[in-house]
Amino acid sequence: MYQIEPNQKKNAKKLGVVIKPSTNPKKKIDVFKDNEKIASIGATGYMDYEKYKKIDPNLAQKKRTNYKKRHEKDRHITGSNGYYADKILWN
Repeated sequence: MYQIEPNQKKNAKKLGVVIKPSTNPKKKIDVFKDNEKIASIGATGYMDYEKYKKIDPNLAQKKRTNYKKRHEKDRHITGSNGYYADKILWN
């Protein structure tokens, strides 16, 4: 089961959502608003910004930059899975 980091909880709170470990074995986090699941984010086979930061902060910054470039089209669509992944896992 994925361990949610304190900074990810903080990011979710800023968005007005609650996050919990995902019930989908292929995803890391389920996102809830008003007790309704609205998204499942983060593929379990990949690391995210908080995990990279623990290894190497410089590497984490490079990975974040690459993630944001790669997901430029979907990360700005408010309410989409890409939006929540960007704001919770990569901020």
